[in-house]
Amino acid sequence: MESRRLPRPRLRRVRLPLAVFAARPTRRVFGAGLLAALAAPSAWADAAPVDLALVLAIDCSYSVDAREFRLQMQGMGDAVASAEILEAIQKGPLQRIALSVFLWSDLETQVVIQPWTVIATAADAQRLGIHLASAPRSAEQGGTAISAALLYGGALMVLAPPATRRVIDLSTDGRNNMGRPAYRARDEVVARGITINGLAIANEWPTLDVYLERQVAGGPSNFVIKADSYDDFGAAMQRKLIREITGPGVT
Repeated sequence: MESRRLPRPRLRRVRLPLAVFAARPTRRVFGAGLLAALAAPSAWADAAPVDLALVLAIDCSYSVDAREFRLQMQGMGDAVASAEILEAIQKGPLQRIALSVFLWSDLETQVVIQPWTVIATAADAQRLGIHLASAPRSAEQGGTAISAALLYGGALMVLAPPATRRVIDLSTDGRNNMGRPAYRARDEVVARGITINGLAIANEWPTLDVYLERQVAGGPSNFVIKADSYDDFGAAMQRKLIREITGPGVT
């Protein structure tokens, strides 16, 4: 992949509480930025539809050191920019997907590093891959609030372009240790027609994939992929993206 330097991406810091799906959110409950975005019509509301709206939720908690974080970002960037991903996109009926990416850790730490963008061409994929591979660690380290990350990802879907399928792809090396149980947040998100998949980085928990299958993944055609270590993250992410983009019924 081309390694030319791009301007540092503009980051969007938004704090999101566990009450994200409350019927009448207030400014006290929501971060002001996300509250305004949810209250206003989505900029993508009238956009051309896509085959898939995909949110990538990347673990940035205390258990992820500097080297491991860079392996995540480089692996994700390489995967997004790969020819295999573009080939998968071009197999879809609409031949385009939308992607948003955020970093997460504790209950109130979620940072969008890539707002919604459409990938339809090799140039789109290359630009996004370079952007993600070079993104700095902009989220504060904290606990592992998977439940808050799932709810945040569900809220981001409100801002997405119209899509045939909606998927949250959560990667982590740990178990939920803050806030409500992960399965309750999962059930809320899935009830809104969103599928949740998992990427288990099993460097500390050898059976983390089983935990994600039972407590986190949900919705139609959900699945979990396991990476034995952060060195395997990029290859696992590519396999996962191809499977998510291709979707059921597309070969």
